[in-house]
Amino acid sequence: MLAHTPYLLYSDGKGNIFEDETLFATGRSGWDVYPVPEEDWIVLPDGGNLYELPGRKGIGIDVETGEMRLCEKGWAVAAFIPPAHTGLFIAAYETEPNAPTLPLFCYTAAGWVDGQFVVPAVRIESDIRQECSGYDDKIIESGVSKMLKAYPHNRLVKHLAENCCNTYHCPAARNYFMGRWECPVPASPACNANCVGCISLQPDEEPIVSTQDRLSFKPSPEEIVEYTVPHLETAPYPLISFGQGCEGEPLLMWETIREAIKEIRKHTSKGSININTNGSKPDAVKALREAGLDSIRVSTNSARREVYMPYYRPNNYDFDDIIESLKVMRNMGGWTSINYFVFPGMTDSIAEYEALRKLIIDTDLCMIQWRNFNIDPDWYLGKIGAADTGECMGVKQLMELIREEFPHLKFGYFNPPMERIKGNFELDFAH
Repeated sequence: MLAHTPYLLYSDGKGNIFEDETLFATGRSGWDVYPVPEEDWIVLPDGGNLYELPGRKGIGIDVETGEMRLCEKGWAVAAFIPPAHTGLFIAAYETEPNAPTLPLFCYTAAGWVDGQFVVPAVRIESDIRQECSGYDDKIIESGVSKMLKAYPHNRLVKHLAENCCNTYHCPAARNYFMGRWECPVPASPACNANCVGCISLQPDEEPIVSTQDRLSFKPSPEEIVEYTVPHLETAPYPLISFGQGCEGEPLLMWETIREAIKEIRKHTSKGSININTNGSKPDAVKALREAGLDSIRVSTNSARREVYMPYYRPNNYDFDDIIESLKVMRNMGGWTSINYFVFPGMTDSIAEYEALRKLIIDTDLCMIQWRNFNIDPDWYLGKIGAADTGECMGVKQLMELIREEFPHLKFGYFNPPMERIKGNFELDFAH
């Protein structure tokens, strides 16, 4: 139990963060600010960070009067919570007229109590694959050197080493060079969506920049096969995934991917082959499943077409296609997940809950990956035209209701390896 409600945090604009003992921390859902239930606060997990939010004043509850008011001492503060955790409230603040648009990170509420930083969040996944403490820089450095020597002409290995691992410290790429678990397979330089929060390509006129550079070439099936077969053969709980943050839409390269999968399966039956996708081409999903694709993860910000379309701004496909892709994969016996961007105040609205229930039932969905949505909250709501987010139940209650109604539906944050897909879903990766 907490000694008391956490205090609000503020930044002095110079990289220093303080607690304001006259104000209790609050949380935001949609456009509205609420007290955070005491049981929702957890200690900021290892790998979490705190951000200053320039041009924004934190909103807290006055310790003496119980009224909400602004913190005038400095800028608001939010937390980035690491993978495997899902945030329940956004940081609460008032934005000043000339405030800059925030970069593409998640902005979870944060506070200070009992000598610790705390956040309203849940651990949604037992998998330790992206825990900070599990990475060893010496092993990674050695792995990069070894793989570049082993595959001197493979552009994908070079891209994963120099771009993803060494420049951006991509957790998936770092795991690959440590020889373990999920191996990333970027495949497509192009995309058929124009996502508002795209992390690899932002139009010049937008006020934010992409967080990383996109893949600039089309890999060959041979390049894919060359480094993925040894990974599937030797890594613990092996999994390879097409569709990474550093590329466009992998289904646009489905012929190449199909050839690669066929060739991979000639060499090894081990491990799992996954694709992270926008699900825009059900026919391509069918062809890939026939070739040996094991699982598909379809990204969406919503189970509702009217919320999906203004965010993804798709070219030549529709929301119905993503539903069809999930159905095709399930009908052919494959594993399906949605990469579900959690935005408190949108995801937990009554309308979204009903739409999510329908999606789960209609597609016979296997898993929800409850992902934190990395985007400026005001900018996002403005872009999709959400002036009023409607009645909400809270992210935690949404999760509880879905779990209760669909006990076989798995919750998590990462693509499961074959060992988990086949039954031992609560597998302990630490051993």
